[in-house]
Amino acid sequence: MTKYSVKTDAFEGPLDLLLHLINRLEVDIYDIPVSEITDQYLNYVHTMNELQLDVASEYLVMAATLLAIKSKMLLPKREELYDEELEMEEGEDPREELMQRLIEYKKYKDAAVHLQELEAERSNVFTRPSVDLSRFSSTEDQIIQPVTDASVYDMISAMQRLFLKKALQAPKKTTINRVEIPIEQRMEEIMDKLISINKACQFDDFFPFPDRDHIVVTFLAILELMKQNKVFCEQQTNFSTITISLKGAVSDDIK
Repeated sequence: MTKYSVKTDAFEGPLDLLLHLINRLEVDIYDIPVSEITDQYLNYVHTMNELQLDVASEYLVMAATLLAIKSKMLLPKREELYDEELEMEEGEDPREELMQRLIEYKKYKDAAVHLQELEAERSNVFTRPSVDLSRFSSTEDQIIQPVTDASVYDMISAMQRLFLKKALQAPKKTTINRVEIPIEQRMEEIMDKLISINKACQFDDFFPFPDRDHIVVTFLAILELMKQNKVFCEQQTNFSTITISLKGAVSDDIK
């Protein structure tokens, strides 16, 4: 099966992926655990290749950079310093340049998020339609957990867990009849399923068959539907179950 390039707003490059990993580990950006971050980063790139996503070259450049930094930090430090210049060289942190790039990137990313929030707030003042707030009515001891949109990285994490669950990463000596499934056909099947049940569906429910090609095509179909704003994915907390629902505009068309 040929590689299929999927681009979404949540998929913004290697620095965005690194920042996602750092936030997930809840570590200080000034003290990056290079070894652990490198291993997780390489796992993500490997999973993207497994899903036959078109991995941009900058992801591979960042992988090489992380491996170089990891190697430098594993080198034994020399005990004797011959002059002041050598001492300055020894005192340099191999992570410094990467940390500065991440800090600068985070500033722009935070600014972009803030602008998006302002845009959303402004649009709500004039154009937001009426919303049924009955489910938010106060009841005794009722606690509503915040729900966040699932990013592409959350989707890839879910795919990693799915591969492990179905034991597809280890090659098996079996003979199967390969059936090519067009992505467009799988997109229609996903939409039909969501329309028929008329409610959110768990991510794993879209992968009933333990076949790698079927899983990859289904994953790409979901990403394409997200890109076309026909579905959206939500996640209660880190590593919790991802749910997929129809976008409001699609639901209105159906009605």
